[in-house]
Amino acid sequence: MTQPLWGGRTGGGGLDPEVWDFLRADDTELLPYDLEGTRIHAERLAEAGFLTADELAEITARLATITAADLEPGDEDVHSAIERLLGDVGRKVHAGRSRNDQVVTAFRLYVFAAAREADEELAILAKAVLARAEAEAATPMPAYTHLQRAIGVTLGHHLLAWAEMLERDRARFAFASARASQSPLGAGAVAGSTLPLPAPENPMRNSMDAVADRDFALDYLYATAVLFTHLSRIGEELILWTTSEFGFAKLPENAATGSSMMPQKLNADVAELARGKAGTAIGRLTGLLATVKSLPLAYNRDLQEDKPPVFAARGEVRGALRALAVLVSGLEFDRERLAAACADPGLRATDAAELLVKDGVPFRDAHEQVAASVRAGTFEPPPAVPFAESRHIDVAAAVAAAKKRWGA
Repeated sequence: MTQPLWGGRTGGGGLDPEVWDFLRADDTELLPYDLEGTRIHAERLAEAGFLTADELAEITARLATITAADLEPGDEDVHSAIERLLGDVGRKVHAGRSRNDQVVTAFRLYVFAAAREADEELAILAKAVLARAEAEAATPMPAYTHLQRAIGVTLGHHLLAWAEMLERDRARFAFASARASQSPLGAGAVAGSTLPLPAPENPMRNSMDAVADRDFALDYLYATAVLFTHLSRIGEELILWTTSEFGFAKLPENAATGSSMMPQKLNADVAELARGKAGTAIGRLTGLLATVKSLPLAYNRDLQEDKPPVFAARGEVRGALRALAVLVSGLEFDRERLAAACADPGLRATDAAELLVKDGVPFRDAHEQVAASVRAGTFEPPPAVPFAESRHIDVAAAVAAAKKRWGA
């Protein structure tokens, strides 16, 4: 076991192995971001005269060579591993900082990168959705309320609703990245340092808040929870549409699975797993909320639990968005089945009521008249009018505007 950074206080006996195993952090994913944070801190030390130019050059060069392969089981975390791997000069690099501000600096860099990455992955799915919406801008289909046929729309209009959800997700990740961009460097353990180090860029205002705050991680997990809630809704519709009962679309074979027993089966496992992961994403958010609840200022070891849910969320955001993009791109829509469903005369009942309104009939009276004819089986729908004309919704223009926003 490597001598921990705090080992001077506990003497040479070391921790019981069971205690060591319990306390040790599995934070390898944080390594590149802690290397970057250490480089920035070393530059601050050099600027203040606590490192020579040669020492800074040596630290910078060594930091550039460190990889996960250099970590050892005896390292308590990546932070202590970096100091070990820097050699003798590493004994100087911790001046003016604590693991408290070191950890949260690296974690903020990680969340900033994860949120930016989510934006890129969102664009992959959004562009796939918009491409299908453009191709199906005029394809008729029923809109549903309470999962009952309601009014005729177009498939393009429906797919644009998915794109709107993804665009709001994009804004949430942008907010999370902005919150993560503040720097806690200089906060030290809780109240800064007596060393006259230069302030970092975009510093946090309060040293206690700087080491204790995990709102940025909660913001990221909130964005992922809402994203997966949206993906679960999209997934549910994909599952429904590709059933024999709906028959609106066929699954692409490169984004579906079969059955180990039933040879005829083709299953929407990508959509189902995206739907299922919503529960896990929500659990990660509520878990971290429970962790930070009632924590006294400033740092507490409880906050070691902040990273595993964020690490896991990042990988699942990437995987789900890419897999769904493949699925959406490969769907084969059955336009005849969609048109047949949209031919249901009941879908034009609202149009019939509004035609009466145009003739001066109060809407409530018009509603009751049409409802009575539907109930009696005598309802005669008005002539079908193209969706864009009847509803004053230009799907093609909406797709073009959305593609511009996404850079498609």
